[in-house]
Amino acid sequence: MNDWNTEVTGQYELEVENIRKGRGAWIFETDQGLKLLKEYKGSVKRLEFEEMVLDAVKDAETLKVDQYMRNREGEILSTAGDGTRFIVKSWFSDRECDLKDTREILSAVRQIAVLHKLLRNVEAREEWNLKSMISPPLYEAMDKHNRELKKARAFIRGKRRKNEFELSVIACFDQFLDQAKDARDGMEQVFLREGDALKESYFVCHGELNQHHILMGKSYVAVTEFNKMHLGLQVEDLYHFMRKVMEKHDWNMSLGNAMLDSYERVLPMSETERECLYYLFLYPEKYWKQINFYYNANKAWIPARNTEKIEGLKAQQGNRERFIRGII
Repeated sequence: MNDWNTEVTGQYELEVENIRKGRGAWIFETDQGLKLLKEYKGSVKRLEFEEMVLDAVKDAETLKVDQYMRNREGEILSTAGDGTRFIVKSWFSDRECDLKDTREILSAVRQIAVLHKLLRNVEAREEWNLKSMISPPLYEAMDKHNRELKKARAFIRGKRRKNEFELSVIACFDQFLDQAKDARDGMEQVFLREGDALKESYFVCHGELNQHHILMGKSYVAVTEFNKMHLGLQVEDLYHFMRKVMEKHDWNMSLGNAMLDSYERVLPMSETERECLYYLFLYPEKYWKQINFYYNANKAWIPARNTEKIEGLKAQQGNRERFIRGII
């Protein structure tokens, strides 16, 4: 597509005043406010599912979400002259949540709870093709990650000469693998014990909730990019956001407890949800990410920063474990 302006003004009831490049998209200033345009490779059915869910939460006072815009023909998906398919949706000029600012963090957590509470009012429909929408049991991903950890360990052990990163990984491997196993086994026990009752606690989740998708307005918080939305345990959303915050704040227990309190003032968690949150935090996700990145990348050169991250994880273990113990 050579001329986004022409594509948008030709297919949408919009007057484009300015255009700029965004992250993997184009942002338009129009007579109807900011709009975001990006290429889309999924199904129309998926878009309509997202549109229906987002419509159910659009009227919240302190929470905003991006909304799809239909073209002149009433279609949610448009096709450019070169055959590229794209979508247009409302957008925001606000900046991302600052993970160094405690007030913004707690405000974001409150609105995550508001979002989850509203999403619980959305009823699942047969036409959603539920098999593809339902999140698999959380321990299955842990299983896969544990296999990947063991493959990486076998590879490193087989090397005659190990670099600084590999020595750092091996030095703490058993500690983190034990946590990974305990988290996986504990999570499986929850799912086996609760059975169908746990699946009845499945609600619509954002699916990729981090600071990049939480924008801070003057009187509201905007949550964006719901393309990973699915049915599952909403505490997984909370975990993803909180883990990023806690890593940056050296697992400060006071901040962690304040985030949990902020969430539960809006949407209290059940004992089972707390237990699942505990095992999500117990799993050493950042350690796995570092090793998985190493194993699948060019091992001829490993940035010193990667070694620093492993050493940082080791240094944070005491604070991390103290916070985790306090969850349940």
